[in-house]
Amino acid sequence: MTARTTRATPARDEACAEDPGRLHPEVAYAEAPGSLKPEGPNALFPEEACAEDPGTLIPAALRAIERLVALDASRGATAAVPAVREALRRIPQLSADPARLRESDRDLLAALAELSEVIGWILFDAGHYGRARSMNARSLALAELCGDRGTARLTLLNHSMLEAHTGRPKAALEAAARVAGPRPLPALVDSLVLVRRAHATAMLGGSRAAVALISRARSRFLDGASPNDPPWAWWIDRTELLGHEGWVLSRLRAWGRAVPLLHEAATAPGPSYRHLFTAELLSALVRARAWGEAEALIADVAPRAAGIGSVRTTETLGATAVRLLASPGAPPNLRDAGAFLLESLPARPGGAAARIP
Repeated sequence: MTARTTRATPARDEACAEDPGRLHPEVAYAEAPGSLKPEGPNALFPEEACAEDPGTLIPAALRAIERLVALDASRGATAAVPAVREALRRIPQLSADPARLRESDRDLLAALAELSEVIGWILFDAGHYGRARSMNARSLALAELCGDRGTARLTLLNHSMLEAHTGRPKAALEAAARVAGPRPLPALVDSLVLVRRAHATAMLGGSRAAVALISRARSRFLDGASPNDPPWAWWIDRTELLGHEGWVLSRLRAWGRAVPLLHEAATAPGPSYRHLFTAELLSALVRARAWGEAEALIADVAPRAAGIGSVRTTETLGATAVRLLASPGAPPNLRDAGAFLLESLPARPGGAAARIP
């Protein structure tokens, strides 16, 4: 799924040679970020970070990016939300109309675009989907102003995942399609575009096309990183590709091929957000009626479920637990395990209950 860059990319001297595309017009820049209220003091930003001086704002934005990335990777998105609130409070440019920043320093715009992208990602993984849409729109607008195609592409790829997760596969395909430009994409970026297209195509029922797309994604990854790949592409590795391939195959109900791939991705060491592959593995095992393996996985996951910082992950785990409880074919001990898992999960933002997907 997905990880972040660790530093802002300086604005390029030349203007963007292509339009990376715009998000859906109904996404309003000022819609939701302003509704996030700060929760107490935080040492991320000095008081002077609110100044207009780029020499102050750029370091503040870079510090925020580094801190948010570290929190997301180590503790998950929900743990990073308070720091997001503080960033929005300390850096008012994150709530301003991007068009009003048009004459700002280009490096400042690049730093704000990347910070907005990171915030959008965290809000997405923390379950604040409307707010994530708003911040994605802001990131893309700022990236367009300074010609930062790298951040624009990452934002569109994040947005494609958000659209797929919220049940809009056609919109997910549209967002992924906007990543392309007049020249061929570098290998790792192209691989990720193909992954996003594979997920959306599988959701739309295109079995053969989805398999072909994920196979092409694997092939492009094996081409290796190119000098033109952006700095944020470092996290696109073998484990990431294995997990997504297994996930796509699971969407297609190809359990025999999906489960081994998801198992390898779920058991590999990695950042917090890859708990999602464990959740998708459990979902595949339950749908495949592999009761013994599902029970063993629940026994491993449930005791630590309360500490999972990805709402996307806990939503998937919760939906699988609900499915188990509603499955008359599941053994009683497995249904009991499903009930225990459901009780062990952290509360969903807004109190929404898990539903059977």
